[in-house]
Amino acid sequence: MARTPSCRERGRSAQAAAVTTTPEIFDRAARRLRRDRAARDWASHAFLRDMMLDGIAERLASVKREFRAVLDLGSADGAFGLPGAVITRIDAGARFAAGAVLADEDRFDVPPASYDLVISAGVLDTVNDVPGALTLARRALKPDGVFLGAFLGGNSLSTLRAALREADPGVARAHPMIDVRSAGDLLVRAGFALPVADVETVTVRYASVFGLIGDLRGMGASNLLVDRRPLRRDTLARISDAFAARADADGRVAERFDIVFLTGWAPAPGQPQPARRGSATASLTAALQKGLEQPD
Repeated sequence: MARTPSCRERGRSAQAAAVTTTPEIFDRAARRLRRDRAARDWASHAFLRDMMLDGIAERLASVKREFRAVLDLGSADGAFGLPGAVITRIDAGARFAAGAVLADEDRFDVPPASYDLVISAGVLDTVNDVPGALTLARRALKPDGVFLGAFLGGNSLSTLRAALREADPGVARAHPMIDVRSAGDLLVRAGFALPVADVETVTVRYASVFGLIGDLRGMGASNLLVDRRPLRRDTLARISDAFAARADADGRVAERFDIVFLTGWAPAPGQPQPARRGSATASLTAALQKGLEQPD
């Protein structure tokens, strides 16, 4: 006689089904392939990731402590370094992962509570499960360890997106972006303490859309959507014309890149805590009224 599954077993089966049926917007195999191709001439197109690493280094400089065990998620060419630290590097591309760990940033496996610092530059915007990736990063940290991340989000590629909508309406050729407010919410959702999200905007001027496309391909950041469609020559010509129509007086087109920076801490006893909602002892309305009543 067949055994009837218990409530716990039925619950586990339902959870497993939910995981396996969750739709993914990015093609994991294509992402690995694009990163392998980008590795061949990475230095020529890595200027945005270099800026992200500079921003991470600036934020790290304000943390007065030593970091001995570091995890680098999406390590690319391994440009991130920290004197005196042992760095574990993980990347989804086999070429970048040579001498490192080959894994997706939302599917890696490391011992919990084993790192003082986790950094991630330039990859979270193309990860299928961003909350999952951040949760794994938080679990990898020792109590009071630090996470520092950076990725393209916000209104990045606004000029190209406008040209795509004009030239090829109704077709998804650019993936959705995470804005700075949503990024902060994701840190909270992943269980980080003292979460901070901020954004820095970089403008790059291109002579044509082909220069921009070349940089995106060189970064491994071209279209990775599961339901992407091949780009035909006539469509590309329309996109080129729509992009060129936005040129300034010297014939160049400004493109926007918003770099979203994330900072979070693994929870630990003794950390500063935000004030409990409703715990204020003074009325904001009364304070503002008092200010208005002050003599000139």
